[in-house]
Amino acid sequence: MSNYTADGETAGPAVSGVQSVDRAVSVLEILAQRGEAGVSEVAAEIDVHKSTAFRLLGALEARGLVEQTAERGKYRLGFGIVRLAGAVTGRLDITQQGRPVCERLSEEIGETVNIAVLQEHFAVSLCQVRGPGAVGTHNWVGQLTPVHATSSGKILLAHLPADERAGVLAESGMRKLTPHTLTARTKLEKNLAEARERGYAWTLEELEIGLHAMAAPIRSRDGEVIAALSASGPAYRFTEERMHELAPALIGGAQEISHRMGHPG
Repeated sequence: MSNYTADGETAGPAVSGVQSVDRAVSVLEILAQRGEAGVSEVAAEIDVHKSTAFRLLGALEARGLVEQTAERGKYRLGFGIVRLAGAVTGRLDITQQGRPVCERLSEEIGETVNIAVLQEHFAVSLCQVRGPGAVGTHNWVGQLTPVHATSSGKILLAHLPADERAGVLAESGMRKLTPHTLTARTKLEKNLAEARERGYAWTLEELEIGLHAMAAPIRSRDGEVIAALSASGPAYRFTEERMHELAPALIGGAQEISHRMGHPG
C-alpha cells in the first residue's frame, strides 16, 4: 500500500494504519451486502490494487472474520463476526424485548419513555417512545448523557459496586449543568441509596431546566442491572408528586422487560 499522501508527503504509519482499518471495514460491509465476492470485485469496489485487496482479505481471514467459499477465490463473512456481534446482541435484545413495554408505558404515563445503558461514564439511550402528551421533539437515542444528572444514569450508578461507581464518577467530572445538579459526592451517594431503597431514581431539573425524569432498573437472567427504563417530561406537568405516583407503573414495566430478558423475578 502506498505510503504517500495526495500532496506527495510521506504518510506516517498512523495514517496508513487508519486507512487499512477503513478499507478492512469496507471489505466486511461489501461481503455483508453481497453475500460473497472475489478479490477483483473487492478491489474494484474499494478502488485498490488486487494485491492490496488480497492482503486485506488474508488478514481478515487469519482473524476468522472472513472465509473462502468452496469455490476458491470467493470470500464471505466468517464466524468470527458472530463472536464480535455477541458482545452487542444483549443490548439489541433489550431494545427488542423492551419496545412493546415502552410503547404501552408511554401511553399510560403520557410522557417520553427510554431504555438506556451504561457506556463508560455516560448513560446512552438505545430506544425511545414519545408519549401522546410529549413536549418537544428531542431524540435522545445514541446520545451520551452524564450519569450523575440523569435518572437512567443514577439508577445504573446505584447498582454498581462502590469502587466501580467511584471510578465512573471520577471519569465523569460531575459537572454542574443546572443550579439543581448534584455535584457533591456525599449528596449524590445519599440520593443513590434512596433510589436503591425505593427501586427507582429521579432527577428534578438536574440535566435541563424544566425537565424531570425517573428511571427503574432492568435486570438480566442472573439479576445484574443491565439497563434503565426511564420516563421524562416537563416539570410543570411531570411533577415530583406525579412521578412518585407513577413509579409503580415504571417499576412494573422494568420488571416485565427483565422477565423477557430471562430474569426469574
